Amino acid sequence: MKEPGLRYEVAVSIIQGDIVWVNGPFACGVYNDWTIFNQFGLKDALDLNERVEADDGYRGGDPEYCKTPSGVFHDRERQAARRRVMGRQETVNKKLKEWQILNNVFRHDIKKHSMVFRAIVVITQVRINNGEKLYSCLDHRDRKAEN
Repeated sequence: MKEPGLRYEVAVSIIQGDIVWVNGPFACGVYNDWTIFNQFGLKDALDLNERVEADDGYRGGDPEYCKTPSGVFHDRERQAARRRVMGRQETVNKKLKEWQILNNVFRHDIKKHSMVFRAIVVITQVRINNGEKLYSCLDHRDRKAEN
C-alpha cells in the first residue's frame, strides 16, 4: 500500500545556527506551510515581537509573525543578509535530505517515521556542533525586534 509523503517544519536559529524547532509529520498536500506554521506549529512558540525569516509560502503571517521576500515591510537594503539566512536554512534542509528519508519510500512502519526523522535532526545538530559549522549570519538584525 502506498502512503502519502510526509513533511516537517524545521527552523534554524538565525544567530546561533542551531536547529531549534522540529514539528510534524504532516501529509504532503494536505496543509501548506502557512497553515502548519499558523495552526500547528511555530507561531505559538514565538516570543513577543519575534518573527521568522521565511519564503513566500508564509505571506499570511507577514509582517506580524514572518518576514517574506514579497512583504511590504521587508527592508530591501537587507536583502543580502536575508539571502544568507535563507541559504543557511536550505543548507540544513539539504543535510537532512541527505539521509533519503524524505525522498525515498520509508520501508518500515510509518508510525516510526517521526522518530527516525528526529534522530536524524539530532545527528545533524551533533555534526554541526562538532565541526560541520554553518556559515554565520550575525549581521542579520530584525528591525521590528530592535524597536
